[in-house]
Amino acid sequence: MPFSKQIVTNLQPKRLAVKLTAKGENYVQDGHPWVFSDSIVKINNTAQTGDMSIIFGKRANKMIGIGLYDANSPIRIKMIYSDTASVNIDNAFFYNKIQQAYQKRLPLLKTKTNSYRLLFGENDGFPSLIADVYAKVLVVKLYSEIWLPFLETILESLLQISKCKTLVIRLSRGLQNSKSHQLKDGDVVFGTLDNEEVQFIEHGVQFSANVIKGHKTGYFLDHRENRRQVGLLSKNKTVLDVFSYAGGFSVHALANGAKEVTSLDISEQALEIALQNGKLNPYSGTHNTLAGDAFKILEELVSENIQFDVVVIDPPSFAKQQTEVALAKKKYAQLAQLGVQLTAKSGILVLASCSSRVTATAFYDINAQTLQKYQRSFSIEQKTQHDIDHPVGFPEGAYLKCAYYRFLD
Repeated sequence: MPFSKQIVTNLQPKRLAVKLTAKGENYVQDGHPWVFSDSIVKINNTAQTGDMSIIFGKRANKMIGIGLYDANSPIRIKMIYSDTASVNIDNAFFYNKIQQAYQKRLPLLKTKTNSYRLLFGENDGFPSLIADVYAKVLVVKLYSEIWLPFLETILESLLQISKCKTLVIRLSRGLQNSKSHQLKDGDVVFGTLDNEEVQFIEHGVQFSANVIKGHKTGYFLDHRENRRQVGLLSKNKTVLDVFSYAGGFSVHALANGAKEVTSLDISEQALEIALQNGKLNPYSGTHNTLAGDAFKILEELVSENIQFDVVVIDPPSFAKQQTEVALAKKKYAQLAQLGVQLTAKSGILVLASCSSRVTATAFYDINAQTLQKYQRSFSIEQKTQHDIDHPVGFPEGAYLKCAYYRFLD
C-alpha cells in the first residue's frame, strides 16, 4: 500500500525473555495489559523500546503472554497477547485483532453514524494506540514508540478493514520530540485531505472535526450515546452545556428542537466550532455562547437566579494523577452543587466524569450527597458508561460515567 511518507523504520525488534514477580505474573494471567518496571525480575540488559517481551511463568517456565517493551514509561511492558498458546506476532496477528475490534462496532454502524473509535488502546489489545474514523478519514494517534517497528502493517490493516480513503497520523508530545521516526503530528500519510475540518454524522446529526489540530484525534466520540439521549430530552427546552468544547451536547439539543441552548467553555475557539457545528444542521432555536471559567460563570448564573430545563456538566479530567483525586472530588461536589441550583423545576441535570482515578461509585456518591443537601426530590433516570466503540477490557479502562437526575419539584 503506497504511503505518501516513509512509515517503514529500520527498527528490528528483538525477542526478550522476561520473568516477573508473583504479583506481576498474576496480573498478566488475569489479562491485565500493564506490567510496571518494579514487577520485572529478569530481562535482557539490551532491551529497547519496541522489543517483543516474552513473559515466562515461574511454575512451569512456560510462556504466559507477550508484550512490547517501553523504556520510556513506568509501564515497562504493554501486553498485546495474554495466553499460553504459541502465536506468531505477524501481519495476520494484527489484522485479526483489528478485525475483531471492527466486528464489535458493527451494531453502531447500522445506525445513522459514520464516526467511531476502531481501536481503543489497551481495551482492544493495542496499548498506547488509538484509531478513530470520521466518515472516510482514519485518524491514528500514537502515544508510544513501541508501535514504530509494526506501524506499516497495522496502518495497512486499518485501512483495509475500515475502507477509509485518507489516513492522518497524530502524535503524542513525546513522539513529536522523538528522533526514532520521520513523522510529524498531523501528517496525511495516505490519500488526500482537502479540508482539515472533516464532516461526519452522529446518529443523524452533522458534525465536523479538525483532524489535524483538534484535541486527541479531533473530537470526543465516547459520549455519543449520551449526546443522543440529551438531544431527545431537549425538545422545546432550554439547555445549558457546560465544558461544551465543540458543542456535542449543544448541537444534538438544537437538532432535536431545543428552544434555547447555551454553550459554555473556556476556549473561544472551541465555542466558535460549536456554533459552526450547530449550523451544519437545521434548527429553529437560539444558540448562545459563554466564554470563561466554568465555575465562575456558573456562580454568576446562580446569583442571577437563571435556570435551565436541561443542564449538562461534562468537565475534563480533574485527576490525572493519584495525588489530585481529593481535589477532583471537591470539584465534582462543587459542580453538582451549582448544577442543582441551575436546574429548573421538573428539569434534568446530567453530571459526567472522565477521571478514571475517581471510581463510578465515588462519583455517584458525591452527586447523591450533594443533591440531597438541597432537599429537592429527584429521581435517578439512568447511569451510563462508554458507548459501544469504547469497550472496557480492564478496570483502569473504565473512565467514563454519567448520571441523569430528574428533579420532581
